Amino acid sequence: MKEIGLGILASVFFAITFILNRSMELAGGSWMWSASLRFLFMIPFLLIIVLIRRNLKQVIREIRKRPLQWFIWSFVGFVLFYAPLTYAASYGAGWLVAGTWQMTIVGGILVTPLFFTTIHTKEGKIRKRHRIQTRALLISTIILAGVALIQLQKANDLSLHEIFVGILPVIIASFAYPLGNRKMMELCGDNLDTFQRVFGMTLSSLPFWIILSFFAIPTVGFPSSGQLLQTFIVAISSGVIATTLFFIATDRVRLNQAKLASVEATQSTQVLFVIAGEGLLLSSPLPNSIAWIGIILIILGIILHSFRVKMMNRLPSEITKPL
Repeated sequence: MKEIGLGILASVFFAITFILNRSMELAGGSWMWSASLRFLFMIPFLLIIVLIRRNLKQVIREIRKRPLQWFIWSFVGFVLFYAPLTYAASYGAGWLVAGTWQMTIVGGILVTPLFFTTIHTKEGKIRKRHRIQTRALLISTIILAGVALIQLQKANDLSLHEIFVGILPVIIASFAYPLGNRKMMELCGDNLDTFQRVFGMTLSSLPFWIILSFFAIPTVGFPSSGQLLQTFIVAISSGVIATTLFFIATDRVRLNQAKLASVEATQSTQVLFVIAGEGLLLSSPLPNSIAWIGIILIILGIILHSFRVKMMNRLPSEITKPL
């Protein structure tokens, strides 16, 4: 239950990303700066945290052990996650991007077969592929149905081009984020804590953000002071606070795929916070009656996931048996 609470709290800070990214695009800012500046701003803050905790050398040592894997999965988990999201914000409203992003709930469940668990038997060690958690998938479809109803409010106003460029990149991001996160948890194991892992992934993805920044200068010019301020806020709230909270929650349940799916499903609450934030800051209209039904379905899905995790905590055998 604590992990689900952390996931919902992370969603509050993640929601700021969708609201401010859309705000920057409406003000004429480029998605390239919105994406690259977030991670460039994150580096010094994460570095300070790691230095204070006196475990920087451990991060560097782990990266040196498997530099290629660190680069690949950091690229998947951070670059293929955030660059498409900011690009989609150039063409779609925050509610559309945040709503489509909820595909990550299903994405996290569907990538499960890409991972293995080691079982110790009399014959020796056996690697067994994880199974898709069908119950978690069914509950998550309730949440996705709620998200779909929310999107119906403005779907009629969208052109085919807006739907394509505003949705397809987000679908890519929705599979890349859980895949990269889970692969890095598997790679790090118990060798690094959450702060170290976030810092290591940010550091490993840094070359791409620097390249994107250099490409943005001759293409769209330098960012405005307003975009610098807003990306700084996004870097702190979403990049540092939200990412750390979410990674702590997923790391605590990383050995149980069912609980992991439930924690990842908490990201659906972002839609609720984005609707509220856009209404207050960007004067977006409030949800209609159909959208409110969608909101109720999202809340119902989160309650069902929470109840399922609570029941699993009462059954130790469910925790220890192979998935």
